[in-house]
Amino acid sequence: MPQQKMNMTTKILIWMGCGLVVGSLINAFASEVAFIQDYLVNGLFHVVGALFISALKMLVVPLVTFSLICGVCGIGDINTLGRVGIKAFLLFMLTTALAITLAITVAVVVAPGEGFDMQTAGQAEFTAPAAPPLTQVIIDLVPTNPIAAYADGNMLQIIFFTILFAICVLMVGERGRSIAQGAEKLNDVMMEVVNVVMLVAPIGVFALMAKTFSLQGLGLILPMISYFGVVAVVLVLHMTGTLMILLKLLGRVSPLMFLKKMRTAQIFAFSTSSSNATIPVTLRSVEKRLGVDNSTASFVVPFGATINMDGTAIMQGVATVFIANVYGIDLGISGYLTVIGMAVLASIGTAGVPGVGLIMLAMVFNQVGLPVEGIALIMGVDRLLDMMRTAVNVTGDAAITTIVAKAENKISMETFNDPAAGQIEEVHLPHEAPLPEK
Repeated sequence: MPQQKMNMTTKILIWMGCGLVVGSLINAFASEVAFIQDYLVNGLFHVVGALFISALKMLVVPLVTFSLICGVCGIGDINTLGRVGIKAFLLFMLTTALAITLAITVAVVVAPGEGFDMQTAGQAEFTAPAAPPLTQVIIDLVPTNPIAAYADGNMLQIIFFTILFAICVLMVGERGRSIAQGAEKLNDVMMEVVNVVMLVAPIGVFALMAKTFSLQGLGLILPMISYFGVVAVVLVLHMTGTLMILLKLLGRVSPLMFLKKMRTAQIFAFSTSSSNATIPVTLRSVEKRLGVDNSTASFVVPFGATINMDGTAIMQGVATVFIANVYGIDLGISGYLTVIGMAVLASIGTAGVPGVGLIMLAMVFNQVGLPVEGIALIMGVDRLLDMMRTAVNVTGDAAITTIVAKAENKISMETFNDPAAGQIEEVHLPHEAPLPEK
């Protein structure tokens, strides 16, 4: 009887667990050993992890470009494209509002930070980064130089230019058909490149986890256990509760099947802490595993990776209550409503800006009169929470994509309900070039 092969998700989970254990052991017992720190943590783990992140980021721009051209040409109708965009945008705003409302509600009930000892946290210095004005963010949507936008990986500008380009391909009619067909072939090739990169994913995930926990360790969580615990619980509640209820009510699909098929993308998001770097894996999971048509997935997934910030909104909600309790400031109902409104608006206004989480948090603190230096308290555990936040963000991207696709009748339920659909097989390179047909 042939031995059943372990699937990719299981392999990645095992290697991720090993990385967590190895990193935690190094942090506990070898944090002062120069050889291990120099050659293992900052040497091998750092290099392998950085190479893996670079390989993922390498895929993002070409994959989004070709996939988006295919998607727009596949829709074939500008009105439909606008309808899909508006639906996705409104749903992303809804999930962000629900996320921060849930976060504030749970945080007010649990009251993290009451009786907090400032000495145990080791007060660090924090300088709030400047937030760009909303007018500038809107102006920056249109690239002055598309090549520079592609080189810098500016997702909003890339999405804007690529959609404009693809619409014009449709407008020139028959002459543009070869460009659309070329984009389809290039998109197929890029999906295969994703499969090849995924084969080394377990090792990359191990290196990233081992380095993170070697430097951070689990000990950092202890002084901040109330804050960390509430954020973690709300993230899980939002991912398995709010998003799945929306998926069931609006998408009318099985949340359990959805979660099962999204595990690989969630693990990638967790280990890379980057929604943008996870776009290739999210796109692959949504199209091949969930059965969403490329015309919908190629537009909604990159859009969501840029503006959907459920996880960040949850962190803001809990952090606001936590810091208010630490400093003994009563925000009241109006203060919390302000935080909810600010989080939703800031998720649009700071889309695609580096260090977006801290910028948004500084904006919220300034608005409700909390000391911005309080952010220094939570920065110690922010790296670990960032990993969880990204997994929630990616799950939200995929859930909204599925809901929009179901509304537009752009999803194959046969693929969605097939547990084995789209699983990564081993990539076999041909030993010799195929002979041309006679």
